[in-house]
This record gives sequence, C-alpha cells and structure tokens, in this order.
Amino acid sequence: MNKIIGLLATTIISAGLSFSASADKVTLKFHTFVPMPANSNAKFVKPWADKVTKESNGEIITEMYPSMQLGGKPPQLVDQVREGVVDLAWTVAGYTPGRFPRLSVFELPFMPTSAKITAQAVQEFVETAGAEDLKDYKILAVHVHAPGMIHTKKTLIKSVADFKGLKLRGPTRSATNLLKKLGATPVGMPVPKVAPSLSKGVIDGMVVPWEIMPSFKLQELTKSHTNIAGNRGLYTTPFLFIMNKAKYNSLSNAHKKIIDNNSGMSLAKQAGILWDGFEGPAKSLAVKAGGEFHVLSGAPVAEIKKAGDEVIQDWIKKANSKGLDGQRLYDTAKSLIAKYEKTY
Repeated sequence: MNKIIGLLATTIISAGLSFSASADKVTLKFHTFVPMPANSNAKFVKPWADKVTKESNGEIITEMYPSMQLGGKPPQLVDQVREGVVDLAWTVAGYTPGRFPRLSVFELPFMPTSAKITAQAVQEFVETAGAEDLKDYKILAVHVHAPGMIHTKKTLIKSVADFKGLKLRGPTRSATNLLKKLGATPVGMPVPKVAPSLSKGVIDGMVVPWEIMPSFKLQELTKSHTNIAGNRGLYTTPFLFIMNKAKYNSLSNAHKKIIDNNSGMSLAKQAGILWDGFEGPAKSLAVKAGGEFHVLSGAPVAEIKKAGDEVIQDWIKKANSKGLDGQRLYDTAKSLIAKYEKTY
C-alpha cells in the first residue's frame, strides 16, 4: 500500500513539475507579408527570435508565418496584432493610410538620409512626439529602409519630363502624391503585388529601395534605375516591428525583461545598419541583370524638390485638419534626423 501511495505521489509531483515547465513556455506567433528568404525575416526577425529564445533558456519560442500564411492581406497586419490574432508582426506603416498620422511625416520627400541615422530618429520620435500613434502596441522597433529610388521597365528617367504618363507604384500617400505632381500616374499597392503588376503591364515601374528587389526578382523585371543626388533621399518608409500589448503584459517579469532588452533604440539602430548594408548586394544583382543606371542632379532635382515642397505643405495641412500640429511634427522629425546625423 505504501508503495502505491509513493508511486501516486511521485506521479503527481512529476505531473506538477511538467505543468510548471510547460506553463513557463511562451509561444509567439509572428506574421508578415514577405517570404521567408526576405532580409526582414531571414536577417532581422529570425535572428531576433533566436536571441530571445536563447536568452530565455528556450522558454520563449517564435513561430514564423511569412507570406501572409495565417490569412488576410498586408494592410490587415496591424489589426491582427492589435486584436491578438497574432502576437508579432513586421509590416509597412504606410500600408494603412491614416492609421499612423504622426509617423507618416517620415514618408515625406527628401526627409531621409541613411537608414542607420533615420531609423534612430524614427525610434525616438515614436517614443516621444509620435507616441500616440502606437499606444495600442508594444513597440519592438520602428525603422526605415535606405532611401528609395525609381525603377522602370523601359524608360530610363533622366528628366522630370520622363515621368509623364508612366504608371508607377508608390508605397505611401506621400510617395504617390509626389509621383502625381511629377506627371506620373501613381498606383498604390503592397510590394508583393508589384512583380505580377509589372508582368501584366498594370504598372511601368515602381519606387523601392534596392533591398527589397531580390525577394521578388524585381531586378529582372525592371532594367532602368534612377537615383537622386544629394545627402537626402527621395523618400523612405517606416517599418513596424510590433507586439500585441496584452500578450506582452501577460508575460512574467523575467520574460518582459528579455523582450525589453531586445527592443527599442538599440534594435532600431541595428535594423538601420542592416538595411544600409542590404543595398549594395541587391544593386549588384541589377548590374548583373544588365540594368542601366542614372543619377539625377542639378535642375531635375531642383524641380523634384519643388514638387516635394508641395507634398510637404499638403501633408502639414492634412495633419492640421486632424487636430495635429503638422509644422511642429515636420520640424521635430527633421531635427531628430539632424541630431543623429551629428553623431556620425
């Protein structure tokens, strides 16, 4: 009888230990629109997840679901995180126009410099002047890509006149507004739709950084590539690496600390360094594909900047109409970029 009681006690204790161990495990579902080999997944989120797993002694596991495998469309990712359908997402803020009105200041023409510098400015912005935009999320990092440029199937853009009549994909409202003012027909769409749209003739080209092109073989579909001279790029796009707030709040203090230690300014800076580094190898693929290249300078850039100034004023007026201080937000964003620029 004593043996039976002892066996039962051992079984109960073992079950309790097993339950305790499983209770310490946390599984985070990560969802994004790009394929697994994309830089954002393979070289940013996956290493982040592996580091978090290691630092938690295997207690925090991230399940990766690329290419919208859990359903929905790219613009729905922010709601999927907010509502707890998924725990984590990496996405483009501009895919949900109007949702992040303060943060969209960084989408304005001739705002960005390197991704490293601009990402740090963006991260400080969302922690201060733009914090209201992301109050429903646990922010892991907000960062940007290196300044984007213009890629077309046939027409090498060497002047503002060359934009006329071209159907060009833009990633954000500000980008499409600028393209329209330059005489192009802007078409807004998430980047996964760009390749089929190019193939079917829906668009003649797009504005994107070099980095994203290899993931969708865009260097094989566009052969003409135009950049802008100067220390400020044509545009950039803020990226959101965000977590469901309730999920974060449900974590133990130890697990929260691990997440916190792998979030914020250091992660945003790391992302910026990565995205700057992605540009060269991606451009080399376009060179190998037989692309032709041009850098706009002088009078054409002055014309584009004039159109860009109109886009900026349009943005400020729209921000004001929403009860925001558009000029203050614009000045803050510029001053933050200048602040981090001085550190290098």
